[in-house]
Amino acid sequence: MTRALALVALVVAFVVPSARGGEIPDAVVVFEAGDGLPDSVPSAAPPRFVLRRDRRVFVGGSEKIYSGLLEKDEAKAIERRVEALARSGVLDAPASFGGDTDTRYRLRLPREGERDLLITGDPASAPPALQGLAALVTDLLRFDHPHLRPWSPAEYAVSAREGELVGGCRAWLLELPFDRVLAGPTRIPVADVERWPTGSDPASVCVDGRRYVVTFRPLLPGEQP
Repeated sequence: MTRALALVALVVAFVVPSARGGEIPDAVVVFEAGDGLPDSVPSAAPPRFVLRRDRRVFVGGSEKIYSGLLEKDEAKAIERRVEALARSGVLDAPASFGGDTDTRYRLRLPREGERDLLITGDPASAPPALQGLAALVTDLLRFDHPHLRPWSPAEYAVSAREGELVGGCRAWLLELPFDRVLAGPTRIPVADVERWPTGSDPASVCVDGRRYVVTFRPLLPGEQP
């Protein structure tokens, strides 16, 4: 991760590309960004950035997660920046920066009227009216802080859909019945996931002659599948 302390004072945003599971308790800002890699499943990745009311932040990527506690003024600076964007009306409708429209972000602001904003394009191509939002997205993508430390989830949300990935497939040998997985995202303890890819990196599974794309999404504290 690039350590850029200056980002702390002006960072923060909230996004979520492709719908993800449950709510994150006490979240003030949630920002998600897909990695765009072939065969990846962005909705199974941990959020790129989460700020909670207790000033704890979680910073993720395709798989790994870091967590730390911001100073009170650092957290307030982020909240004020988000509030200013909300007052400007920029967060009232989906936004497109232009450039590569395949690049997608999603910003969710529970405190700002439950705003859930889809953003597409390259922040560097943003028109003047969206420069503030583009700066926020750029800072979130680069966010780092000296207090961040590696964090490991206790549970994952396992999901499956019928589909094929390049290469072979593995048998489903876990105790959790596969029918429950097919019914919707289901909790699974970390010990059962040790030998499986997690986050946006999916696994190919064969069950009863059919092939499935299976993902294990790390759950933040209190988050529902």
